Amino acid sequence: MVFITGDTHGQIDIDKFIPSNFPQGSTLSKNDYMIICGDFGAIWDGGEKDSRTLGWWEGEPYTVLFVDGNHENHKLLNSYPIEIWNGGKIHRIRPNIIHLMRGQVFTIENKKFFTMGGAESIDKYLRKKDISWWEEELPSEEEYMEGFNNLQLHNDSVDYIIAHCAPDSIQSLINPTYMHNRLTNYLEILCNSVKFKQFYCGHYHFDKSFGKYRILYDDIVEVE
Repeated sequence: MVFITGDTHGQIDIDKFIPSNFPQGSTLSKNDYMIICGDFGAIWDGGEKDSRTLGWWEGEPYTVLFVDGNHENHKLLNSYPIEIWNGGKIHRIRPNIIHLMRGQVFTIENKKFFTMGGAESIDKYLRKKDISWWEEELPSEEEYMEGFNNLQLHNDSVDYIIAHCAPDSIQSLINPTYMHNRLTNYLEILCNSVKFKQFYCGHYHFDKSFGKYRILYDDIVEVE
C-alpha cells in the first residue's frame, strides 16, 4: 500500500501517525510506503533532535518517502550520497527513510510518481541564511530541465505528481494574494502539458481538494 500526507516539520506534526488514521485492519510492513509532501523537517542541523526524530521514523513499520519542502536544511540534505531507486535519484537517509529528489519519475507499486520538491519561504526575512533558511529551497534551472526531460522519457504521462507547493492556478484558489514564483509557474506549465491522475502537495497547512489537486496536512490518504 502507498499512503500520502502533508508536512511533518520534524516532531511538530507527527501525532497524526496513529492507527486510527489508517484504514482499519491495515498491517503495514517495509513494503508499504508513506509519502510526505515536503517540510519533513528532520534534516535540520544534524544534531540530537534530528537523530531522535529519524530514530522514531526508523521504528515505524513502513518505508518513509518524502519530497523536500522549504523548511529543510538543503545543504545538509544534499550532502547525502545519490542513489538510483525505482527509476529515480534519491538520498537514502536511513534504511527505510528516503528523500525523493526533484524532477524524478519513480515506479512504486506499478504506478508512476513524478516528484518536484521545494517552495518559497514567505517568512525568510525573519530567518537567517544557511541557518534557518536556504536559497536552495527553490529548484535550480538544472532541476527544472531534468524534470521535463525525465517526463519526456515517460511520454509526458505519470499517475501522480508529488510536490510541496501548488501550481499557479491552484495557489490562486487557495489565496489570491499569494505570490507566484518560478516554481509555481513551472508546476502550472507541467500540469497543463503532462497527463496525470492526481496532484498531491502540502505546504498550506490545511486539507482540501480542488478537483484532481489535493492539498494535504493532517489527512493520511491511500493512493489508489
